[in-house]
Formats: sequence, C-alpha cells, structure tokens
Amino acid sequence: MSPSNRSKGDPKSKDAGQLSFESRLTIAPPTVAARTAATPEVARAAPPEPAPPLAQPSETAAPAGAPRIYVVSELLRAARLTLESRFSDVRVEGEISGLKRSSQGHLYFCLKDAQGQLDCVLYAREAARLKFQVDEGMAVRCRGRLTLYEARGRFQMTVADLEPTGAGALAIAFEQLKQKLAAEGLFETARKRPLPFFPRRVGVVSSATGAVIRDIVRVAHRRCPVRILLAPTPVQGEGASLAIAAALRRLAAVPDVDVIIVARGGGSLEDLWAFNEEPVARAIFACRVPVISAVGHETDFTIADFVADVRAPTPSAAAERAVPVLADLRAELALICRRAGRATAEQVRARRLALERARARIADPRRLLDVRRQTLDDAAERARRQLARQLAAAQAGLRALETRLLRAHPQRRVLERRNALAALRHRLEAIPRAELARRRHAVDAARGKLEALSPLNVLERGFALALLPDGRLLTDAADARPGDAVRVRLRRGALDAEVRATSERDSKARP
Repeated sequence: MSPSNRSKGDPKSKDAGQLSFESRLTIAPPTVAARTAATPEVARAAPPEPAPPLAQPSETAAPAGAPRIYVVSELLRAARLTLESRFSDVRVEGEISGLKRSSQGHLYFCLKDAQGQLDCVLYAREAARLKFQVDEGMAVRCRGRLTLYEARGRFQMTVADLEPTGAGALAIAFEQLKQKLAAEGLFETARKRPLPFFPRRVGVVSSATGAVIRDIVRVAHRRCPVRILLAPTPVQGEGASLAIAAALRRLAAVPDVDVIIVARGGGSLEDLWAFNEEPVARAIFACRVPVISAVGHETDFTIADFVADVRAPTPSAAAERAVPVLADLRAELALICRRAGRATAEQVRARRLALERARARIADPRRLLDVRRQTLDDAAERARRQLARQLAAAQAGLRALETRLLRAHPQRRVLERRNALAALRHRLEAIPRAELARRRHAVDAARGKLEALSPLNVLERGFALALLPDGRLLTDAADARPGDAVRVRLRRGALDAEVRATSERDSKARP
C-alpha cells in the first residue's frame, strides 16, 4: 500500500507533496549553540552536509554550457538522498487524517494543519511499540525522517515514534483499554463476587522484596493468624504484566486459596502501568476466587481496580478486608453462644410445659390402655358383623347368578323356544280357520240378502222382466216405441216380443 491518494477532497491540499514548515516544524540552524539549546519538542536536524552529486546521465556528455538531462529514477534517487541526509531526524505536530491500515500492520496517514498536509507512514514494527491506538483526528507529534517515495514521486515522512500532544500516551492507552474492556463486560457489577467470611489461605501477588508484602503480613497476622501464600512477581518494567497474570493463575490453581490480593505500592503512572495492561485484566476476570486490587495509593486508579471484585485504597486496607479480626470473631462467637444458650433454655422450658400439658390430658396410662382395648374389641366385633353381612350378600349374589345361569342354559332356552314355536304354529293355524269361518258366515249372510233382493225371486211370484235390445231393463213405456223388439224374461225361460202400442196410463194404477 502506498500513501499516494490521501486527502484528495481537501481544498487546502493542492501542495500535498510539499512540506510546510510554518505551523509546528522547527529546523535547528546548523550552529552548535542552536543544536545545544533545542528542546525535545523542537525538531533536530542533522548538520548540513554537502548534497551528493547527481548521477550523470547514461548518454554521451553534453557540450560545455548545455543543460544536463537526467532520467526520472536518477533524479528522484538523488532528491531522496539529499532529503534524507538533510532531514534525518525531525519532529512535526499536526492532526491525523485519512488513516489507513495495511494487512501487514503498517499505518498510512496525512499529518495536516490549517495550511498544508504531509504524507506519513508508520511501519508495523514501530506501531507495535505504541501503548495507545492511533485514531482518525488525533493530534500527535511525530518523530522521523523526511524521504521521497520513488515509485510514485511522493514526498513523505517515515515516522519512527508518535505521541499525542493533548493527553499523554499512557492516559490515552488507559482510556482506550478501559472502554474496550467495559464494552466486553469485564467491569460489570453483577459479576463481582463477595469476599469469603474466613479464608483458609490468602494469596498475594506482589514483589517479594518490597514493603507491600511485609505490610500485608503484619496487618493480616495482627488481625488473625491466617496462612498467606505469596506468588512473587515483578510489578513494573518490561514483561511485568505477563508475570503478574501468570502469578494470578498459579495462585488460582491452589485449592485452599479463597481470596487473592494483587498489591503494589505507590508510584507514577509509568510505574503502575503493568496493572493497566490487558493480560492482567483478563487474568483477574478469569480467576476462580475473588480478587482484591490494592495498587498504589487511594488516589491511584488502574484497570485492575475496575476488573477486581473489590478495590482497596492501600495494600494494608486490602489485608484488613480479606482477613477478619480474631478478637471480634471470638466476641461475636461468645455472643452467639450466649444467645444460643438462652434460646435452648427457652425451648427446653417450652417443651417441658407442653409435656406437662400432654400428661394432664392423658391421665392414667392404664385407663387409657383399657379404653383402647375396649375400642379394639368393638372394632373387631363390628368388623366381624360387617364381614358376615358382606359374605351373606356375596352368597346371595352368587345364588342369583347361578339362577340366571340356569335360566340361560342352552337346553332350557331351546325348550322354551320350541314351546313358543308350537304356540305360534297353533295360533297360525287357528287364525286362518277362524277367519275363513267368519268370511263364510259373512258370505252366507250377504247371499241371503242378495237372494232376498234378487228380481228372480219376484219372477217366482209370476212377474216378468222386459229388456230392451241393448240389455237395459224397460221400466217406462215411454222408453219403447211401437215396433221395437223386447225380450221378456219369465221365471222359466224368455220370450221375444214386438211392441205394438204404448199406453201413458199411470203405472201405479191397478190393472
């Protein structure tokens, strides 16, 4: 990655490839007095050295007085060497803009002020030594050398060290790590554990030669002769945070260690910095027992204080919180014993009174025994009678079932069905005969009535029936005309006759 395309949208970045020395950069003049009086914030420039001769072009030398012609790479290389030899150690202040991180860990950014900007690169090996995280818009002071990136012809600064100009680097690193761990929940109050009432053994992570461990032992043993296990470790300097984290893990692995004190005396922020690093914070968070942080004085706060279960203002206060006072425990124990004795005596009196009351209710045990025996006899007699009733009911039910079983015997049921079938057959045969006799009697009665009303019986008395040719009975003389053929039926036989004349006389008149 190259720092070639930074801050293109800034209207003040027209001369991005040129260095502005007007705001913060100060170049020491090439005099001994000026170099001696320069402060760390003032940029120190190397003594002026003669610029290296420019490389000659590869073509044939030009005539005397003619301008020299160079290839681009030769000119850029000569400019870079001149620039690096002149400005090998400079310091410049500005605001970080366009911060980019490469996959290898290099940082590319612009350092700008109100009038201009300067391309910068901070390589991964230098970035790894920073105690804080570089962010966009941070005001910083950079130390490094000016150079020229030949591949793109870009003027830039190779940064060797970087520090904030506002708060110190350690303060920024402290706030950044604090925000990170707080976001992960390492400072949550809900996860903090209470200290044990009486620890079997107290673990201490501190220096073995300092006054801290002596103060802790003295205060703890003055309060109660509890066992103390020290995990000696350096408490400042390079690698101290890893040593403290390892000591915490060693103590947490001891089964009878119930509480651990992480302690150190007072000092500057740099002296206490080992307790502000991430390995210590995560080791405290992962510890299986409660941890008391006692780092520095009461006004000193470290990351370990926020992660620990309890913060003590001093190591002596941590020992006081971890170890109870033996005399207080004995006094409290004596008070508890007296209260327990009074409570026990009260309970004994209450139980004795209850016993007396129960004895008064019970009276003579022999009388109670006689009553219980008589009650038992009554219960046995009631049980015998109840058993007899139940047995009689069961036998009656058995007999009823036996009767039902006999009634439901197949042979009996076949016989009953046969008798019923014979009765039905008899009824079936008697009903048609009675119905036939009834019908015959009715027919005879109807025949008698019919014969009584039959005209044939009238013919027996000498009357005759006159029938028209179409078979109708002739009852009115007006129905026949002279010359009509009629048939006269007599008692025996019939006559065919012809009408000669008709008479209109009343048929009801006697002849």
